[in-house]
Amino acid sequence: MTTESASHLRRISVFDATLRDGEQAPGNAMSARSKVTLALAAEAYGADVVEAGFPGSSAEDAEATRLIAEALTTAKFATFNRAFTSDVRQSMLAGGARPNHQVQICGTGSDIHLEHKRGITRAESVQEVRDSIGLAVEMGATDISFGVEDASRSAKSHVRALVTTAVECGAGTVILADTTGCATPGEYGDLCAAVRSWIPDEVVLSTHCHDDMGLSLANALAGIEAGADQIQATLGGIGERAGNTALEELSAVLTYKGEQFGVTIDVRLDLLYPAYQLLAETIALPPYRNKAVFGVNSFATEAGIHQDGILKNPVNYEYLNPHRFGRERSLLVGRHSGRAVLRYLLTRTGIAQDEALVDELYEEFIASTSLGACEELDDLAKRLADRTTARADT
Repeated sequence: MTTESASHLRRISVFDATLRDGEQAPGNAMSARSKVTLALAAEAYGADVVEAGFPGSSAEDAEATRLIAEALTTAKFATFNRAFTSDVRQSMLAGGARPNHQVQICGTGSDIHLEHKRGITRAESVQEVRDSIGLAVEMGATDISFGVEDASRSAKSHVRALVTTAVECGAGTVILADTTGCATPGEYGDLCAAVRSWIPDEVVLSTHCHDDMGLSLANALAGIEAGADQIQATLGGIGERAGNTALEELSAVLTYKGEQFGVTIDVRLDLLYPAYQLLAETIALPPYRNKAVFGVNSFATEAGIHQDGILKNPVNYEYLNPHRFGRERSLLVGRHSGRAVLRYLLTRTGIAQDEALVDELYEEFIASTSLGACEELDDLAKRLADRTTARADT
């Protein structure tokens, strides 16, 4: 995309929630020091805001916040808080009244949560917003965001009361959380459009979507179409239960389809996968076979028809260019492969093409291959070259 073509597009900012919402899922705990390393990786790929943690929840999160606050130089860092003055106080003590400290306050939205979780009224939840934001301002916070928890199951009248109160008290960002992942794109888009119409243009509207029904990315995109300016996402989509909007998937869509949405995104695509590898190593996250962008097989193929097309021109079966994402194309030889990849293999290893040889290799490396077995093309090329050399020597 040229500079001229991008100039008319609305910029979507990225809020990386990997270190807080992503960490909350079972098995994803991170040390304060490892969070700093991951925060710097997020800053490097271009995250606008890195969520450092929830200082009010533990001493470890408070320490991580202090370390991240000192380490970041270009990105903002965010602290998570319930709409409790005690949480806000802990966040301000950990992160300080820094210009790049975004104090994120989460209010109670749905009647389900008000009744069954909190045991308070709508009016009391609005007062909590006034009190918590008021304390943040009093303690020197200059960047405050307000999120509506369970917004997608909340009465719109109550959402309006919460967000307008938050903005009046000093919030510069409003976040709408589809906390249980229950919304469809139409429902979530309608909610975002309504909130966008209630708040001033200069107030940022942010999405926070969960993937319980596999709709977090679709809902985030619906939010963008409805006027959202920011997306909260995590590397690999890690997070509570089924996870959050996957940052790499969002980046892929907005890089390849941004003009369709009238938006642009500033992310170093080539640095996303290294950051994910660092995350996976940190939390011992097993590799996915079929995940978009980061999956083991995202840019790999074994099927003969696809391999034939890719060898002629990768664009036949690759919409995403693997090299843009720091990945490599992988052709695997297995029981679904065909003769095209064998001819390519012979050419690459400098062995004269012969259909009888191709048939021989097909029987040996493809037809007789056991279920599920396959071999990297590079490994097979080396084996074939070694065998040819050995035959020549005899």
